[in-house]
Amino acid sequence: MSDRLVQTIALCTLAAGITAAGLLQPKMMAISDRDQLRYTDISVDGAPPIVAIGTAIGALRGLIVDYLWIKVTIQKEKGLLYEVMADADLITKLQPRFPEVWSFHGHNMAYNISVMTNTPEERWSWVNAGINLVRDKGIRYNPNDLVLHKELAFWFSHKIDGLADDAHLYYKRQFAREWHYLLGPVPFDYEQRKTWIKDIADAPGTLAELYVKVPGTEAFLADLQARLAPLGPRYAFAMDKRFLMLEGEWASRQASPYAQLLGIKAMNEEAASLVGVFDATFGDVARKPLADALIATVRKRVLLDSYNMDPQLMYEYTRDTGPLDWRHAASHALYWARRGNELGAHRITQDKDIYKAINNDRIEIQAMQALGRSGLVNFDPFSGDNVTRLNDSRWIKSVDRYFQTLYDRHFEVRGGGADTFTDFHENFMKGAVRELYHAGDVDGAQLVLERLDRLYGSGGAVPNATYQRPLRDFVQEITYGEYEMQPEVARSDVFSVLERGFREGLLLENEQVLKEALEFARDLTKYFREARYNDFVNKFGEGRMKDLLGELDDSIPAVLKKVVLETSQPLLDRMVIYRKAPEDLRALIYDEVMPILKQEFEQSRLVGMGRTFDDIMPAPPGLEEARQARAEKVKAREAAREAEGRSNAETK
Repeated sequence: MSDRLVQTIALCTLAAGITAAGLLQPKMMAISDRDQLRYTDISVDGAPPIVAIGTAIGALRGLIVDYLWIKVTIQKEKGLLYEVMADADLITKLQPRFPEVWSFHGHNMAYNISVMTNTPEERWSWVNAGINLVRDKGIRYNPNDLVLHKELAFWFSHKIDGLADDAHLYYKRQFAREWHYLLGPVPFDYEQRKTWIKDIADAPGTLAELYVKVPGTEAFLADLQARLAPLGPRYAFAMDKRFLMLEGEWASRQASPYAQLLGIKAMNEEAASLVGVFDATFGDVARKPLADALIATVRKRVLLDSYNMDPQLMYEYTRDTGPLDWRHAASHALYWARRGNELGAHRITQDKDIYKAINNDRIEIQAMQALGRSGLVNFDPFSGDNVTRLNDSRWIKSVDRYFQTLYDRHFEVRGGGADTFTDFHENFMKGAVRELYHAGDVDGAQLVLERLDRLYGSGGAVPNATYQRPLRDFVQEITYGEYEMQPEVARSDVFSVLERGFREGLLLENEQVLKEALEFARDLTKYFREARYNDFVNKFGEGRMKDLLGELDDSIPAVLKKVVLETSQPLLDRMVIYRKAPEDLRALIYDEVMPILKQEFEQSRLVGMGRTFDDIMPAPPGLEEARQARAEKVKAREAAREAEGRSNAETK
């Protein structure tokens, strides 16, 4: 056979093979997608460009990865933290479709490396780096991996929302500040909160779409860009996190009583010019609808591009679960656990792996519990104080409903899968009885107690009379001794009792209820602070449990503010409560509540009754003295923190 013939046959065979491969490829891809033979439901979903390079390396990739793993381990032992970061990034690029790699390195940064650092700032940078690695990249490349979602949700719940880390108070401050700048202040009213997050979800995804949907925004943005141009690229407009944080800080400063009180100004002339630009554009009342529309679009893009979070899911989860506040880490734990269940649970096809789905569901319902205990967030980024987190009883029904959902979902799982949630539910509902009772909702507490009796008492698998006692006796018994075991419970009771005291004591003129509430709060706070285990101060100079409860002087105005701004109650009732409150308390919250109450007043039927808002709600006596005292307190707190920082630095 001649060489020419051999070459012809080879070429024909090659052409036939290529043609056959091309014809078979779509069918093979469809089969792999159908039978879940790949890391994502769709074969090419989220695939990074580095995948092509890794494939080209071939078998050599395994040797390179093994070498990098060994190198990272040695570097971590030597304390070469930033070198660890660089090599970990390379490993994840070479193995982007291997979820365990992302989980390992994210955990390594958030837990192992972070505790080797010496300051809260360093710790937070590593915790944040671990979270960002998995959230922004790992899940983007493995969108259907349930375990990766579960790990991320756990980090939010345990590392940031929990108490185990010495720097947890710093984490909470930084986390709340970031999300306050990103999304702005959060409405208290549940319906308003759903509308607020839905406005972001429904915002146009591009500037071109925005220009069509909201006429006038193109001219507004052109004016903004022209004003920003002299300031250079650092302050230029872009649909990114950098610009949104700049605008968020400006907006927060405008609304912050502390910033106005302390006269906080821009750090330099360039920043002052930026403030002037924002005042002339975003601060222009006549163009506020255009500014709001533009910021909503930027927020949507930043959530999608920088945080890998879908605003539509954020809205749906708020609508379907409860009043999520994204400044609270438990809201993020709930988001990622629920998203993991929706996108990844269907890939759990073997009985031996069902525990992965159960563990993920545990994290989600525990996040709801955390939001019930501390989900009502009050935070001023310029106060220098810890985040105020009050109990939110609106989550009680949400947890109760979701327990039933989980029980039904896992009822057929071998090993009593559904029963793993019953202890949690029973303990949570017992706490709900105590919380509702202390808040004055005696009827609600009695209904929960009766439900407990039907499920776990006389109607339980082993009938008993545990929940058939009088309500008052039951509350006293479950409260005794629980404060030392669960400090969060003490804080919850303080706020619940104060809330009832303000509502019934001031609105219904029941002085005895208010007196008892204040006495209970003072006595419990005193007991909790003076307990010997609360003398502990961590390595960063913060009392982990003492700071958790907070100063009573801060708790009382915080709860009064909550009561006055709770839009589920009639505006007139809330104005009466404020007017009847002690003068010193009115002065403490005046600057924070008056702008909001005035806006409500001007939109209500009260505006046409012949009296102005300022006539009805005059400034209380001693307002200037209260403002000065607050300013001095903030300055003293900042000075103390600076002194602690210097002391820690000298010790090291």
